[in-house]
Amino acid sequence: MASAEQEIRAMIDRETQAWTDRDADLLMTLFHPAMVWSWPQTNDSFDPLAWDVEVSLFSSGWLEGWRELFACDLIRNSREIRRIVVSPERDAAWAVVDVDTAWRDAAGKDAGWKGRACKSYARIGGDWKMIAHVGL
Repeated sequence: MASAEQEIRAMIDRETQAWTDRDADLLMTLFHPAMVWSWPQTNDSFDPLAWDVEVSLFSSGWLEGWRELFACDLIRNSREIRRIVVSPERDAAWAVVDVDTAWRDAAGKDAGWKGRACKSYARIGGDWKMIAHVGL
């Protein structure tokens, strides 16, 4: 039986694989229905007072957005796990992950994320789901 830390590491690996394979359906399996994703204005905006909520609460609308993004050319996709912390009850966890993902759209414009994120997870019915993503 895998430890909670190993299960969280496997989730981060699946997220990385979903990006590498441009697999929106796989990416969607990682999120809890109450997922919240906070967005800094820039990769180095550390003050949450300046952040936005660019997407609504997790929904099927996310799938179409990921599919549109995954139509772009992936330039690079790297995630380095810096730390994983699991609650004593083994029902909640968070991970600090350094992310470097970049893509090029059909018009030749490069975009992406580079920075540190804190990803929060909850064990729901025996499965881990991402419930929040803060940073980048």
